[in-house]
Amino acid sequence: MKKSILAVVMTAVLISCTNAPCPEAAPKAIGHEISDDGTKVPLYSGDLSTVAIWEKYIQAHNDRDLETIRSLNAVEGFKVYGPTGQVIDGTDAHIEFLTAWFADTNPKWKTSYLIENEYTNKKGELRQWVTSGHGVTLTVEGEEVKLGQVHDALIVDGKIQMFYVTERILAEGE
Repeated sequence: MKKSILAVVMTAVLISCTNAPCPEAAPKAIGHEISDDGTKVPLYSGDLSTVAIWEKYIQAHNDRDLETIRSLNAVEGFKVYGPTGQVIDGTDAHIEFLTAWFADTNPKWKTSYLIENEYTNKKGELRQWVTSGHGVTLTVEGEEVKLGQVHDALIVDGKIQMFYVTERILAEGE
């Protein structure tokens, strides 16, 4: 009898130690992209490696590391859409803009949040976006100006392809 009980207990222990694979759960949509024709395409949470790329990019801006910024920009088709309607087309134009802007305003970013999402468009292309929020402090004519910025960055093959910047001056105490 003791051997039977021992055999049952040992079997239970062995069964509990198996690593049976869990069934794959279908990805859960976190929102949707709306195409030009009004079609809604589901957005999913994705690979956080794109967040790490964007964090490195923002840090390079804080460090005034133009070579790292250049290395993270896409080689072809890189664009920046600025908060006042400016369009920066290409990495050389971006580096030229940053060189002057860094000298004129000494910007510093403090990241508040980073969100990654992705979808596959009608052409079958994976689109990976990082949306991030930042507090930015500029020094303009010796005075600090505090801004809130939101960036939407398209990451393609580990490079920043383009990004949008939206900003506003923060109210006192924000």
